Amino acid sequence: MKKLKLYLDTSVISHLDAPDVPEKQEDSRKLWALIKSGEYDVYISPIVVLEVDNCPEPKKSFLVSSLKAIRYTLLSETDEVINLAKLYLDAGILREKSFDDCQHIAYACSNDCDMLISWNFKHLVNFKTISGVKSVNARAGYKEMPIYTPTMLVEGGNEDDT
Repeated sequence: MKKLKLYLDTSVISHLDAPDVPEKQEDSRKLWALIKSGEYDVYISPIVVLEVDNCPEPKKSFLVSSLKAIRYTLLSETDEVINLAKLYLDAGILREKSFDDCQHIAYACSNDCDMLISWNFKHLVNFKTISGVKSVNARAGYKEMPIYTPTMLVEGGNEDDT
């Protein structure tokens, strides 16, 4: 069976160390364990690397070491990514100040990921963004991009839980 290709935005990695939101931290760590076991193929972008690098210490060191503990593919910025991100802006899905979030979506779409994983409800995991991306992608010739939280991958996997 083919492994799912997950694009992780920075919020997933950041929530590996988020004691103020223990439920999100727990689900992020459960997903991380699945990733470490080889359950998924993981992709991140230079934006993720930059955002992690901009975290204050000691969180930055923890996140860098967490990334080193998994196997992932670092995607390259391309004209295709930038142009697709601009299409999301032009469609009014997000505003210019959220261009990095548009790029997260564009990286996932242009690299044929199966889903984007995020805790960013304000800009990514919401009806407006998901439906807007679906519409833009259909017009631009890209497949639909599901945008899920880590919880959606780690919960409900056991049929015995009735």
